[in-house]
Amino acid sequence: MVGFYHEIALKGGNRPWFLRQMGNNLKRALAGTGITTFKRDSMMATFKLKSPDQWPLVKERLEHVIGVERFGRAYRVDSTIEAIQEAVPFMLEGQNPTSFRVTARRTDKRFPMTSPQINELVGGQIIDLTGWPVNLNNPDFDLQIKTTGKDTLLSSEVLRGPGGMPVGVGGHVAMLLSGGIDSPVAAYQMMRRGCKVTFIHFHSFPLVDGTSKEKAGDLVELLTQYQQDSRLIMVPFSAAQQRIIVTVPPAYRVTIYRRFMLRIAQELALKYGAGALITGDSLGQVSSQTLENMTTIGTVADKLPIFRPLLTMDKEEIIDKARPLGTYPISIIPDQDCCSLFVPKHPVTKSRVEDVVRMEEDLPVDEMVQEALDAVEEQTYHWPPSAASKRVAEEAHSG
Repeated sequence: MVGFYHEIALKGGNRPWFLRQMGNNLKRALAGTGITTFKRDSMMATFKLKSPDQWPLVKERLEHVIGVERFGRAYRVDSTIEAIQEAVPFMLEGQNPTSFRVTARRTDKRFPMTSPQINELVGGQIIDLTGWPVNLNNPDFDLQIKTTGKDTLLSSEVLRGPGGMPVGVGGHVAMLLSGGIDSPVAAYQMMRRGCKVTFIHFHSFPLVDGTSKEKAGDLVELLTQYQQDSRLIMVPFSAAQQRIIVTVPPAYRVTIYRRFMLRIAQELALKYGAGALITGDSLGQVSSQTLENMTTIGTVADKLPIFRPLLTMDKEEIIDKARPLGTYPISIIPDQDCCSLFVPKHPVTKSRVEDVVRMEEDLPVDEMVQEALDAVEEQTYHWPPSAASKRVAEEAHSG
């Protein structure tokens, strides 16, 4: 089995660090699958399967390892044309395509034949064995041959991985997770740039039911497949909301809700060592995401930057990313989130910082923030399950 990672190969002097993190993530993802003989270089990693029965589980795991551009099963043979030709019949077993091609890459220039010569010789062998027609542009079956020094890899399947950079090389960020469609996609976008994400969810339980909390947990559990360990911080927000409702004019409530959320999230991000705050904001999508309101809301985050990876995307573009990610069915489950509670018919769309600051003068801001921080609940998630079970057992033993 072989996995390729493209972007890491472009990282110059930092490549060894990226490769170490990629290797650690791969080993963690494949824990419990029975994989042996792990090797990696600047362009790919190879693993040895003991049995074909391992493949379905290995495939499922690799589909969630960020940094893997493509992968597939391959056969390893000696780097001689005789060994390659001897393996060809095995590669053809069970295949019945309408056309084929051979794609050879002679990465080891010591191999005595050029890539076109390998293509011609092996292609002729396949025609003699099967009679299949050749199609160089759009074949049903593509036999790929790659010489890599002491050995050669033969494969006929290429599966797509998530791509991106390995989680852990891009720093640590804190995500304001709403439970809707946008924020899980934003979190995944940050993971693909190598970031480790801590999730912060604000809920209004018991003023509303616990659906949003359940959704947040389900979303984090799913997204943990891509970063292997996650922390979800549940922040009770109903007490703050009740104070805001009786003090702030209806049109400004959502804006001030969000300012308090950012204040609380910033303190939590600093506590857990995150270097930035992430939101699922998309410019102009809702009233709180106009340029003016995002500016007014963002001024309270005075210690950390705010990143908005979905800022220029429309709703359909975001949904198109949420569907394959698997978060969409969870996100559309009906619930009442914090900002949908007591929403006015006509919320302000062009707030001014000075107006909102004046309204907040009637609120005990620091006290409200601290009350929320004192009541947070924390949950942790681990993937894959085998690694999580091992960690729990080790912690229990050490205790």
